[in-house]
Amino acid sequence: MPNKYVTEEVLKQIGKAAEPRTYEVERGAIRRFADAIGDDNPLFNNEVEARKTRFGGMIAPPTFLRSMMAAFPEIRIDIPGNRGLDGGSEWEYFEPIRPGDRITVQARVTDIRESEGRLGPMVFTTVETTYTNQFGQLCAVQRATGIRY
Repeated sequence: MPNKYVTEEVLKQIGKAAEPRTYEVERGAIRRFADAIGDDNPLFNNEVEARKTRFGGMIAPPTFLRSMMAAFPEIRIDIPGNRGLDGGSEWEYFEPIRPGDRITVQARVTDIRESEGRLGPMVFTTVETTYTNQFGQLCAVQRATGIRY
C-alpha cells in the first residue's frame, strides 16, 4: 500500500536541522541535578573523591543532558488529527560532561516513515540530537522517535 502522508516532498525534510544551542555546565548545576535524581555518587557531587577516579574530577550524570533542551526542527506533515506518542529514545555516550564545559546541542531529522496501525496510518519521525563540547568532541547522541496518528 502506498504511503498516504509520507510523500516525496515530506521525505525531503530528512536531514533538516534546528538551530544549535550552547549551554555552560556549572558545578552547582551538576550537584543539584544529582541530588534531584537521588544519586549520591561522589563523581557527581564531591570533587575531592572524584579526583581519585579515572575521570580525574567531577563529571555530570549521563541523564544530565536531558536538562539541555535542543531546538526541534519543524517537520511539516499534513496528517489529520493531533495524536502523538513518544516512541522512545536511545542514547550513546562518548565523552563525560565536566564542570566548565560548553555543550552545543543540535537536533536533526534522520528518518520519516509511515506504517499502517489499528487506528489507521502512523507516521514515525526519528530525530537525532548531538551533544558536542567546546573541543569539538562528540559527548553523546540521542535518537528519539515520535509517532503521529
